[in-house]
Amino acid sequence: MMLTSTAFAADFVGSEQCIDCHKEQVEAWKGSDHDMAMKHADKDSVLGDFNDATIKFKGKVNRFFTKGDQYWVNIEGPDNQFHDYKISYTFGFEPLQQYMVEFDDGRIQLIPFAWDARAQEQGGQRWYHLYPEMEKTDAFYWTNTGQNWNFMCADCHSTDVKKNYDAKTNTYNTQWFEINVGCEACHGPASDHISWAKGEQKNTTAHYGFGRDLSKSVKEWVFKEGHSTLQPKEIQFTDQITVCAQCHSRRVQLNEDQAHVKGSLLDSYLPSLITSELYHNDGQIYDEDYVYGSFMQSKMAEKGVTCTNCHNPHSTKLEIPEQAVCSQCHIASEYTPEKHTFHKANTEASQCTTCHMPETTYMGVDARRDHSWQIPRPDLSKNIGTLNVCTQCHQQQDDAWADKHVGQWFPDSPYRNQQHFAVAFYAADINYRGAGDALSYTAQDVKQAGIIRGSALQRLGAFPSKNTIVALGRAIKHDDPLIRLGAIQGSAGYSAYDRWQILSPLLTDKVLGVRTEAAGALAAYWPEWNPLQREQLSPALDEYIEIQLFNADRGFGMTNLGNVYRAQGEFKQAEQAYLKAIKVEPYFVNSYVNLADLYRAQGNEMKGVELMQQGIIAQPKSGALRYSTGLALLRLNDKTQASTYFKQATAVDPQNAQYWYIYGLSLEQSNTNQAANALATAFSLSANPQHLFAQCDLLLKAKSSQAKVCITQLEQYAPKNVIDALKKRLY
Repeated sequence: MMLTSTAFAADFVGSEQCIDCHKEQVEAWKGSDHDMAMKHADKDSVLGDFNDATIKFKGKVNRFFTKGDQYWVNIEGPDNQFHDYKISYTFGFEPLQQYMVEFDDGRIQLIPFAWDARAQEQGGQRWYHLYPEMEKTDAFYWTNTGQNWNFMCADCHSTDVKKNYDAKTNTYNTQWFEINVGCEACHGPASDHISWAKGEQKNTTAHYGFGRDLSKSVKEWVFKEGHSTLQPKEIQFTDQITVCAQCHSRRVQLNEDQAHVKGSLLDSYLPSLITSELYHNDGQIYDEDYVYGSFMQSKMAEKGVTCTNCHNPHSTKLEIPEQAVCSQCHIASEYTPEKHTFHKANTEASQCTTCHMPETTYMGVDARRDHSWQIPRPDLSKNIGTLNVCTQCHQQQDDAWADKHVGQWFPDSPYRNQQHFAVAFYAADINYRGAGDALSYTAQDVKQAGIIRGSALQRLGAFPSKNTIVALGRAIKHDDPLIRLGAIQGSAGYSAYDRWQILSPLLTDKVLGVRTEAAGALAAYWPEWNPLQREQLSPALDEYIEIQLFNADRGFGMTNLGNVYRAQGEFKQAEQAYLKAIKVEPYFVNSYVNLADLYRAQGNEMKGVELMQQGIIAQPKSGALRYSTGLALLRLNDKTQASTYFKQATAVDPQNAQYWYIYGLSLEQSNTNQAANALATAFSLSANPQHLFAQCDLLLKAKSSQAKVCITQLEQYAPKNVIDALKKRLY
């Protein structure tokens, strides 16, 4: 099923062609993470025990065995029955190795069991389940889209991949040129380079026949008075960070044309910003970020450091020992234990990476270092609960203890108690009334990294104000595409007219990801645009639609497409797109909610209710589906059933303040105590004064003795005239 050539194969020559001239580099590459990224399953690549090995999971025995020279596994499928599956490919090799099964429809899926490749004394040499709590309705169940190689993994684990998804048949014919990450995955097609090397061509490009510059951005580091680190003599833009980021980032792929190499990363990929799903509020890694999102926050990135300043790109290991890596720029005499680490020399506690690149373990055994190189801030931890390396190691101590010691060690530190963007992000998380102003300030702070400013802008969607308008207006003119991207999402809180004023200049942005995201945002208001505005919007919107069609194998792609069709009044096409989204990804919640809303708009609310009930079966962990069903039932005047669904929503997602708020309001006529408790819970989660006001109003209507206490609490948040009006109702 996998072919060994593509439409562009003439330009690719294969890694074997590089050996004669680049023996040292090829030898370093062999056996590296890149070389072992993906292999055909055979005796040379498979590390796991397939000698009739077994592992019991949830009381059921799973077996790993061979048939001749083939590798097989007997595990449970989505039908709750055990089947034999042939292992076609290996994935990675250390500290764990995964295995993949190929299905008749072209899907390649990663099985849920991985081989712990670590040494036995480290706890390795065993089978283990990667996602022990995973249910069949989760996207990351092994036969679902989250474990689908074609969409999730192929672009980064093989060379010159063409996904070749057929939306009509819902099948794949994915092809690659090389099964693993070969030389040309990074360097690009090498045919012109070989012609140059043979003297058949003159210097057709500045890079020896290659179309990309993978060199370091700083060619010379120099000492400057007053600095304890070497400084760049000059920073020259190269393609290295962008080429590495195409795989080492959390992102959505937009196309397969590799336009990002000579343009912006956002010409081919849409990278994730610093969101609460992926990062802590101070930018430390929470979920897997693949390095780019962390690195772009760092002072290293600002100073022109690139990946190969530390890493050998062929072996993927550090170029030199860990401490020496840092000493390339950080003058060693200034960073001794006596002056800097305050821990015993030559211990793990005294290593640079221990404090500045803490590890987070993913996939059970895979420890990955944070590449934002943060300065430990226990003073922040005291106030907003962010992690700090001090108490992660000294677990018996608290943040105040850690802050005290940092203050004693670095009494003149410009960082301790310094303003930090984390406070603004935290304020946004808790809906603090000053969050909008704090985010606007962060978004315009030139000292912040572009990815931080873009992330602050992204959060501004919930806090529209005059300051927000100023921040957004400045952002769309900024050179950094991540800042412009953040402005698109940050404008969500404004009316169609205001949003057009903010975003329409981006419809001709030079970067594909920026102009198409702007188009997708403005397409939602299609009925409100005049013919001239529609004409202005259409070119970028056509590109946006192409991107969704490229991602038609995922629920988000078809749901986004359905949203465009609906806005344009193409209701039948919209319905078909939403239904396709449900077919390819039945556990993707938005497709159900959006299609149900389409049915509501067409006057068929009950059909929407039935659809969302179907969605609840497909995705029982969704609070949004239950909440939306409750709203629909309220519109149908079935308050009792609506309240039941709101209650279920709070049970499934107990941290969602909006669910508690609406649940409380729905109980107003039937159970005052439960209603008041629900509204109190909403306020405790959100700190939104509206939720507390609703509780006070409810208690007053019920003539409850708790009303006075509620009003007293509200006085901290509401203006005097509101409080006075409520107090008058007490008597």
